[in-house]
Amino acid sequence: MSLIEFLSRNHQEVIALTLEHLFLVVVSTGIAILIGVPLGILLTRKPNLSKPILGFANIMQTVPSLALFGFLIPLNLYLFHVKILGGIGARTAIVALVLYALLPIIRNTFTGINGVDPAIREAGRGMGMTDRQLLFQVELPLALGVILAGVRVATVICVGTATIAAAIDAGGLGRYIFRGLRMNDNVLILAGAVPAALIAVAADLILGYAERVIRVGNTAGKRFKKIIWASGGAIAVLAIAGVLFFYSGKTSDRIAVGSKDFTEQIILGELLAKAIEAKTGLQVERRFDLGGSLAHEALVAGEIDTYVEYTGTALLAILKGQPAADPQEVYRRVKSEYAKRFGVEWMEPLGFNNTFAILIRGEDARKLNLKNISDAARVSAQWRAGFGQDFMSRPDGYPGFAQVYGFHFQEIREMDLSLTYRALAERQVDLIAGNSTDGLISRYRLVQLEDDRRYFPPYDAVPVVRRTTLDKHPELSEVLRRLGGILTVEEMRKLNYSVDGEQRQAKDVVREFLIQKGFIAEKDLAQQK
Repeated sequence: MSLIEFLSRNHQEVIALTLEHLFLVVVSTGIAILIGVPLGILLTRKPNLSKPILGFANIMQTVPSLALFGFLIPLNLYLFHVKILGGIGARTAIVALVLYALLPIIRNTFTGINGVDPAIREAGRGMGMTDRQLLFQVELPLALGVILAGVRVATVICVGTATIAAAIDAGGLGRYIFRGLRMNDNVLILAGAVPAALIAVAADLILGYAERVIRVGNTAGKRFKKIIWASGGAIAVLAIAGVLFFYSGKTSDRIAVGSKDFTEQIILGELLAKAIEAKTGLQVERRFDLGGSLAHEALVAGEIDTYVEYTGTALLAILKGQPAADPQEVYRRVKSEYAKRFGVEWMEPLGFNNTFAILIRGEDARKLNLKNISDAARVSAQWRAGFGQDFMSRPDGYPGFAQVYGFHFQEIREMDLSLTYRALAERQVDLIAGNSTDGLISRYRLVQLEDDRRYFPPYDAVPVVRRTTLDKHPELSEVLRRLGGILTVEEMRKLNYSVDGEQRQAKDVVREFLIQKGFIAEKDLAQQK
């Protein structure tokens, strides 16, 4: 499918995501203007404050966006019983975008006002102008072009950074980009990247034109200044309205189901959501595509009520425990620790173990007669390996893996996990560490090598739920208990392939699976609609 065909078929969703993206940009830029311009003015009156304020703004520019999002989520700051910071969603994304946008606005306001000819200031004072009159009637009008240049830069920054906000369920065009990376689908990536780029280009051109007209200083420029001030006021009003909207609070009694940002997690999140809707009648809010450890952080912070976690991930990445081979023992440890530390309950395992899978091309496996990981270690000296960032840093990841099996690769390439599959299929690498249930294994006809030395710990998929949610809605316990053992490794891989390989919607795949399993009836789903 071409990009044009995709945009045509999904134009309603494209428009909705574009509007979400624009909303994030307009609100965050508006707030940044409301904060940044007064701060820039303050620095012209209090120069001793320039180093700490500009230093802070500079530091914010250097912090990676996902790291900043991860830092903001657990803060949970309240004002008059209203949450003003923390958690997943647009609220946190707007705060992060404001922090990124501050530097060019503050700096250009400071520079623009300081750049006003001193003779003009003296002339104004000679006419009896107060400092306030001098600021609003002389300095700001003359500095407007420079200030607008800063707003121009800030807006473009917000447009680009807002794509990352999809990782914390803030919406926007980044959803397509993350989906495309997850599914190795260039069309999806372009569907998110192209509209975002067009927004950035349009904003840059419009604000650049306004900046040039204002700098001319003729009659047209003076009229244009009035338009700019009016537009600035409108943006400020929109920003304030956006803040009030997000901070007004939601009182609806819904179960928020989360997921991490890869295909299997989207499927499992949809599985929980559909089961809860069908068997309890509760309203479900889907908050999927949470990157990194954000799903866990959102659960602990109360932003979501449940998601599916893996026992090995919980033990090693969250609890910082030592690897263990016994699935029952790992399950007991994480169940006990989560209850004590986080007030979170582990339900019944879904039935499959999604452990690390060492994968090679099928043709290489047949040609070299490779069946287990030890076989591959003996011929790997001339191989290139491709590993995700997670595998390279985990306690059960590459360092221990290479030591146990004696691997010595010609080259190791570290990249996003979803890209390792494409790299292997395109012969850019010769061995990767994927997940045993990935649908891309079937799509690219890869072979999983047997872990003959039993290095990797178990990664059983289990729904985790906040204890407070179970206390409030005890009916959830029975629904999630019934999901215990519903999936095998083969079934999970098939579901993943239906989404990744056949490009089907996760909700449709889950719907068919639950009907096939007899968990829900067609009429139950019809009633939900």
